[in-house]
Amino acid sequence: MLEPGATAPDFTLPRDGGGDLTLSDLRGGPVVLYFYPKDDTPGCTKEAQGFTEAADDFAAISAKVVGVSKDPVAKHDKFIAKYSLNLTLVSDETSDVCERYGTWVEKSMYGKTYMGIERTTVLIAADGTIARVWPKVKVPGHVEEVLEAAKAL
Repeated sequence: MLEPGATAPDFTLPRDGGGDLTLSDLRGGPVVLYFYPKDDTPGCTKEAQGFTEAADDFAAISAKVVGVSKDPVAKHDKFIAKYSLNLTLVSDETSDVCERYGTWVEKSMYGKTYMGIERTTVLIAADGTIARVWPKVKVPGHVEEVLEAAKAL
């Protein structure tokens, strides 16, 4: 897991709507990078809707919100359209970025272990350094906590 003060690992990934997103291109304002397991599942949908509901508040402080999962871009596009989401979603199908951010972990369910994305949020300061990390995120109240931390930067 990355520590506050470290430089956020840069990446370029395919994004919803086509094209690519490069993290370093977003410098100059805070970036909320949130890793989530899968589009269109209950917890992930609630989290994306929470960030969408707060989109104007994040925009008011020039913060960009970017969601990262292994889902392909086409699935991201359907997810955004289905729920009218107002955020950017990038596709890390190879898990490379998830591994570099420490969110690709061994999980277990019903006694079976598997690899998956641990719901994690990373707040990146305008200069590209990590300001705060929230591992093992619980969705209720999380967006508000991230927004307050971003405002404090």
